[in-house]
Amino acid sequence: MKTDDLLERLNRVRDEAFHAGSEAAYERQHERGKFTARERIDHLLDPGTFVELDQLARHRATGFGIENTRPLTDGVVTGWGYVNGRKVFLYSQDFAVLGGSLGARVAEKIVKVMDLAASVGAPIIGINDGGGARIQEGVAALAGYGDIFHRNVKYSGVIPQISIIAGPCAGGAVYSPALTDFVIMVEGTSHMFITGPDVVKAVTGESVTQEELGGAQTHAQKSGVAHVVCANEKELFSTIRTLLEFLPSNEVKNIKSSATKQRKDDIFTLMKLDRHGIYDVRDVIDVVCDTGEFFEISAAFAPNIVCGFSRVEGNVVGVVANQPSVYSGALDIDACEKAARFVRTCDAFDIPLVTLVDVAGFLPGVDQERSGIIRHGAKLLYAFAEATVPMIQVVTRRAYGGAFVVMGSKSLGADVSFALPTAEIAVMHAESAVEIISHRDLEKFPRGSKEYEARHHELVAEYNEKFANPFLAAERGLIDDVISPDEVRSRVISSLAMLKGKKSKKIFRKHEVLPL
Repeated sequence: MKTDDLLERLNRVRDEAFHAGSEAAYERQHERGKFTARERIDHLLDPGTFVELDQLARHRATGFGIENTRPLTDGVVTGWGYVNGRKVFLYSQDFAVLGGSLGARVAEKIVKVMDLAASVGAPIIGINDGGGARIQEGVAALAGYGDIFHRNVKYSGVIPQISIIAGPCAGGAVYSPALTDFVIMVEGTSHMFITGPDVVKAVTGESVTQEELGGAQTHAQKSGVAHVVCANEKELFSTIRTLLEFLPSNEVKNIKSSATKQRKDDIFTLMKLDRHGIYDVRDVIDVVCDTGEFFEISAAFAPNIVCGFSRVEGNVVGVVANQPSVYSGALDIDACEKAARFVRTCDAFDIPLVTLVDVAGFLPGVDQERSGIIRHGAKLLYAFAEATVPMIQVVTRRAYGGAFVVMGSKSLGADVSFALPTAEIAVMHAESAVEIISHRDLEKFPRGSKEYEARHHELVAEYNEKFANPFLAAERGLIDDVISPDEVRSRVISSLAMLKGKKSKKIFRKHEVLPL
């Protein structure tokens, strides 16, 4: 065959691969407010940088007539390209081709690109929009999922793994995203669930819509599976590009610094100093860190704790902060799990941690105790205790009981710990403590009388002076210094500079036993 004929054949099969789905199928994607598989790649990557792999792949399955339908690409587009000049690898399921279902050949393509990403130390991004396992391929499809799951675990903490849920993701397909570092969903078009509404109704009798069962808001607010929710796909890919700016390419690569942004607000103007005051800790983050540089993770889930990436003097940090406007910043089960996962992610990728503490304790309640607040709280404790990255703690106001210890304290391994002069560090809140340790004194007066209230107020003041002030904590070495609000940012900056290059030796063991 002549060269011209071979080139013509190449162009023909490439065109066939680019149009593997029907025009009607692609049009249905657009009608649902969704991009096609290749359009998504174009929106994510820098223009002209995508290099495709396995474009001419076809499945090898037979039976039930599937051997008569063998489109090129087999329903997933894989390859690599660049985002803001940084190399990334990705796969994008094509719902217009065999419903984006996963068969053996699809799994082979995905595994190949994951292995390549790990071998060169670059992030892997999975765009999920498929009908699950390809039924006609039986156990071969299920084994394909197992191969992908194995890579998710093998490369966890080695390269960043990001999952985009751009359509349906059901059954076994949900477990690959669940094993990755970040799950991003789209309002109205993303759905994740193990079993769909029809199965739920058949088994339990409950009637539920796809959106209620596994929509973006369900996973953002209730299950905590979704870390970020976007209004549409255009916003989605812009968000991914921003997230990548806060992540290294791999566990040993340093993150590029950027120009410093800061405003000069005094921290005192952003928080009410009385013990019952309410403020938004995000305002404090905006003062301590570079202004406008905060990428929040799981904002709608467990809002009593705020986690996210920011920058200090242009250098990336992870921020964990109690939110006093929700449950007075108290830690519950969801908050502990959310923060523990974030701390472990930062530690895996060598991102320093800044912890802002204003915690009223652990959230009390029968449901919390029966649901395992002890076990789940231990996860956060464990995450901070095993972290080896630079860790800085700042107590802004309240720090009561075991919750103070759990929130990245000196005793758990914080390198530097500061407190504002307004901080209250104690075993428990003064009012509660006085009721316990001074009840005999208070019993001399009728409860509710002026004498009772006066004595109670006097005892509370005495407790705060003797036991709940930061100066006593500094005297005993529980914190390193008491600092003024206008020093917080400068002390964080100097501490991060001092801790640069920190090295920690880990005890050799096969692996730790997490309190799961």
